[in-house]
Amino acid sequence: AVLGAAGGIGQPLSLLCKLSDHIDEVACYDVVGTPGVAADLSHIPSGAKITGDLPSAGTWPPSHNAGLERALTGASVVVIPAGVPRKPGMTRDDLFNTNASIVKTLVEGCAKFCPDAVLAIISNPVNSTVPIAAEVLKKAGVYNKNKVVGVTTLDVCRANTFLAEKLGKSPKDINVPVIGGHAGITILPLLSQVPGASALPADVTAALTHRIQFGGDEVVQAKAGSGSATLSMAYAGFLFTEGLIKAMKGEEVIQCAYVESTLTPAAYFASPCKFGPEGVKEVLGFGTLSAYEKQWFDKMVPDLQKQIAKGIDFVNSPA
Repeated sequence: AVLGAAGGIGQPLSLLCKLSDHIDEVACYDVVGTPGVAADLSHIPSGAKITGDLPSAGTWPPSHNAGLERALTGASVVVIPAGVPRKPGMTRDDLFNTNASIVKTLVEGCAKFCPDAVLAIISNPVNSTVPIAAEVLKKAGVYNKNKVVGVTTLDVCRANTFLAEKLGKSPKDINVPVIGGHAGITILPLLSQVPGASALPADVTAALTHRIQFGGDEVVQAKAGSGSATLSMAYAGFLFTEGLIKAMKGEEVIQCAYVESTLTPAAYFASPCKFGPEGVKEVLGFGTLSAYEKQWFDKMVPDLQKQIAKGIDFVNSPA
C-alpha cells in the first residue's frame, strides 16, 4: 500500500512499484486524485494489480474510513510518503505539525487494518514521524520494533552519487553507510569506510559531508517553491521497499534504515540493518568512525534525541 499515492513522491513511487517483478499488488490511497492515478497505472503491462482509494464519505452514525480500510487490508508493506513538502527556507522540522497529524491518522488505520505489515515511513520529519508511528502502535497494542522503519535510503543514494563524482567511479560500485537520522546534521555519511575515499583531502571530505547532509535543500532551492525532492525520493523509497519485499521472500538484504536501536543513547537511529521475512532481523553496528565523523556524531546525538522526544510527546501529551 502507498499512502499519499497521488503526491509528488507517491506517483513515481507507485509507478516503480507497478513495474517491479517482486510486487503482486499496489494499493494506492490519498485524499485526492487516487482513482485517476490508479486508472492510469493500470494500463501498464506488468503483473502488479492496482487499486486506488479515497477516504470514504462520512456516514451517520459515524464509521471508520472504508477507503483506507480497503487500501490497507492484506498489505504486507505500507509505504507512507503522505504529507506536505518543504518550501525554500523551511527545515524538515517546520513540517512537524501538519505531517505529524497525517502520519498519526494513517498509522492508526494500519494498527486496525494491517497490524502485521511493515511500515516504511518517508513523511518528514522522519526523525520524529517514526517515533510517532511507534507510539500510535504501542497504544493500539500492536507495536513490533522490527516492523516500523524510517526510510533514509535517499541519503545513501546522494552519498553514493556525490562520492562517485569525486572519485571518478560509477555510483553502482560505491556503497556509503549513512547513519544517524534524516535531517541536516543528524545525517552522517561514513565516507572513511569506502575504499579510496580516505585519500580525499580534508576540505573535500567536509564539503561532501555537508552536501550529503543538506542535499535536500539543494533541490528545494532549485525547485523555487514548487516542492522538494520527489523523483529521487521516490526512487530511493522504491529501492528500500523492494529490498524489504526481497527479504520477506527469503533473500539476504542489508540496507540502512532508521529504527528503534540500542547502538547509541538515541532511542531511534539509522544504521545498516539486516532484513528478513519479519522486517528488521538485526540492527548492525556501524564500525569505527574517523576523528572527523566522531565530531559530527557527538554533535548529532542530542539533536536527534530532541526530535525523537518531540514525536513521542506529540502522541502522548494531552491535546
